[in-house]
Amino acid sequence: MKPNHSSHSFGSSAFIQTRDGRKLHYMSRGTGDLTVVFESGMGFSRSTWGLVAPAVAEHARAVVYDRSGTGRSEVDSSARNLRRIAEDLDDLLTALGSGPFILVGHSWGGPIVRAAAASNLSRLRGIILVDPSDEHCQLYFSKAAKFNFGLNSLLIPLMARTGLYRLLGSRPGSVQPDDVVRDHRSEDFTVQAAKTMVAESKPFLTDLASLLITPLDLGDLEVSIISGTKIGTGERKIRPAIIEAHRRTVSTLTNAKWIGSDRSSHMVMFTDRQVIVDEILRMVIDASSGARTEQK
Repeated sequence: MKPNHSSHSFGSSAFIQTRDGRKLHYMSRGTGDLTVVFESGMGFSRSTWGLVAPAVAEHARAVVYDRSGTGRSEVDSSARNLRRIAEDLDDLLTALGSGPFILVGHSWGGPIVRAAAASNLSRLRGIILVDPSDEHCQLYFSKAAKFNFGLNSLLIPLMARTGLYRLLGSRPGSVQPDDVVRDHRSEDFTVQAAKTMVAESKPFLTDLASLLITPLDLGDLEVSIISGTKIGTGERKIRPAIIEAHRRTVSTLTNAKWIGSDRSSHMVMFTDRQVIVDEILRMVIDASSGARTEQK
């Protein structure tokens, strides 16, 4: 479908169809041989990249999109497990062209990006994982974590119906451009958005555990992992464990590096956007010059 051009921070708006006919909404801005595609965290639309994607679009084509059930994309009646979501991203990449692509994923978007990358490494220039969910973090599999996931599955839809979900959840993203904030507030905290959050969270632990049993093969693809190293409220235990997991993942990969952001905890794209932008642009510049930097 031809894009609908606008002056939105994310550029023009368009839709693609998945292999089973669902419509996925995406927005694109910028030009160039290389395309940077952004994957948001669990249950969220494109509207968490308002500080990063427009800056990248000055140097490359930047694409943000809505997973099924988020933003303006159609709801998926099937289970929203990692394989299913990664297939949707694969369909988007196919619709966008042959690449090369840089994929950028935050939180649960990290494993999604990794899974999509592993399915077709030839079209990838590299991937950047922003404080990603990581199977090497054992605290995810604790009884307390499982209890919290179950509790959130009950609380988030209730909070969405009362408006509390929007009131509390939209505050971190309020630092973004006004048009992105409007979309974020109107689309990411609805009852439907809460249902999508729950749908994506149900297979989360099972999918993470499966990555331990059958690791994704990324070959020599360049991978950068950015960790928020600032311990936020309630993160005294989980934050160090996540950082350790990220470092361990780097050690298991052929061509990967770790980057710390001491200004951020989990929401790096809101509190230290430059560390993400700089790493993306480094990959873009390396690709344009034909350089392949060897990471240790």
